[in-house]
Amino acid sequence: MHSFFIFVPIQGIAILVIQFKLPFRGWGMKKIIVTIDGWSSTGKSTLAKQLAKALGYIYVDSGAMYRAITLYFLRNHVDWTDKKEVKKALKDINIEFQNIPAKETSEIYLNGENVEYVIRDLVVAEKVSEIAAIKEVRELAVAQQKKMGEKKGIVMDGRDIGTVVFPKAELKIFMTADSSVRVERRFKELFEKNPNITIEEIKSNLEMRDYIDSHREISPLKKAKDSMLLDNTTLTEKQQFQKAMEWIEKKRSA
Repeated sequence: MHSFFIFVPIQGIAILVIQFKLPFRGWGMKKIIVTIDGWSSTGKSTLAKQLAKALGYIYVDSGAMYRAITLYFLRNHVDWTDKKEVKKALKDINIEFQNIPAKETSEIYLNGENVEYVIRDLVVAEKVSEIAAIKEVRELAVAQQKKMGEKKGIVMDGRDIGTVVFPKAELKIFMTADSSVRVERRFKELFEKNPNITIEEIKSNLEMRDYIDSHREISPLKKAKDSMLLDNTTLTEKQQFQKAMEWIEKKRSA
């Protein structure tokens, strides 16, 4: 069993990543960094959590960091078009990733509050790409993400992890799927929380996020040249997990 924690204070936001008593499979093999980038609703977080659990690695949902910041901005009526307001707000934000033993994964806390599920709301989803494109927000988050990977043994998913955060990662995965499949997956996820949501709203939101993510000036979403393409349009969660583990084992044994 392997227990450890990482505390990363940088400028305004403090990130605490905790992982307790997870079996470290392949002990003695070199630790690597696994990055997972891709379009919205392709299952990046699901795969990343599965891989981290199987390997005994730390899992970091970089998108959750931007969602938490977005939630804070919305709750506190921060004008994110005003750089002074943004910089001031960032100093008042504390983000932690805390281990939940019963779930064998970590969840995100914003200023002491568990917001793992609140940040998945469509209201946050509609603004997160816009706020994540802000230079000050992105620079701070990326700096912390880089710090987290210094000792390797980490799986991180997002939009620019393999291109900007860890350009030298041993394994980079880029996930994609047909847009219709992504819309259906997102609809099923949100419908349980909000039965009034419509397919049209989900489709519009994903199209908007795809455009903003891939066209923003800072760290746009794009496939790294050396990343492995994982199209899971017709794959099950088990199939994509097995494929990713095969890639990982090759990298760790190289």
